[in-house]
Amino acid sequence: MGTVLGRVLIYTDKIDEMTGFYARYFGYAIYRSKTDPIVELRSRAEGMTLLLHPLRPGQDEGQSQVKLVFDVEDVAGFCASAKADGLDFGEIIRMEGCAFANVRDPAGHTIQVSDRVFAQSQRGQGDYRPG
Repeated sequence: MGTVLGRVLIYTDKIDEMTGFYARYFGYAIYRSKTDPIVELRSRAEGMTLLLHPLRPGQDEGQSQVKLVFDVEDVAGFCASAKADGLDFGEIIRMEGCAFANVRDPAGHTIQVSDRVFAQSQRGQGDYRPG
């Protein structure tokens, strides 16, 4: 049986800031339950669901070694649009035929926008092989 990565859980004590951030800049829909402390952010496209979990006592925000990468066809265009809306990504880096840029969310987690998946489909898989 195969598996699919279906969700990413993010620990934060900034639930309201995080929901607003991901809804505003990345188009996520916010789903809350009266009985569950976890807030679901569902992609309006076919992207992965983000789960925002209240930070546990003694746990630091932004402590994990995970980076969220959003696939965008036009990195420069996306960054310009985000900047006009108040979110300033860092320098656009071009490498191996791909472009990407990074920013941090309100809890300090690194987020990247990248055209890697689109660049690979245009030029083939490059040196990547199964196994």
